[in-house]
Amino acid sequence: MLVFVYGTLTDPERVASLLADGPGEYEFVGPATLEGLQRVDGRYPTLVPGGSVEGRLLSVDESALERLDRYEGVDRGLYVRVAVSGPNDRRVWIYVGQPDRLGVDADGWPDDRPFRDAVRSAIVPDATVVRRRA
Repeated sequence: MLVFVYGTLTDPERVASLLADGPGEYEFVGPATLEGLQRVDGRYPTLVPGGSVEGRLLSVDESALERLDRYEGVDRGLYVRVAVSGPNDRRVWIYVGQPDRLGVDADGWPDDRPFRDAVRSAIVPDATVVRRRA
């Protein structure tokens, strides 16, 4: 499985400290760009509709993905994990944090529905994609 990372998980030492000592396999695949969402910073970075963001692709197995979910606070509602299109039509997971939970002043997400639903509705096929960079 591929995960697009754009914050603390772009640091190989951070990823190693999180994943190397437990079950699961991981490997950095290379630099990538996520188009259709842009990074905004607060206590932790997150994404909002529009623009693009530079990051890295991380290849993981199911066990490593579960550890990343815990790290990103998916179970606590800090981030949601959603899929976008990636290289060779592969699914790529991205983590999108709830701006109000992360201390980010960000517009772009409708606030009249659950955050996960708002994020999923903003994922536009062929516009929200991850592309490898050389």
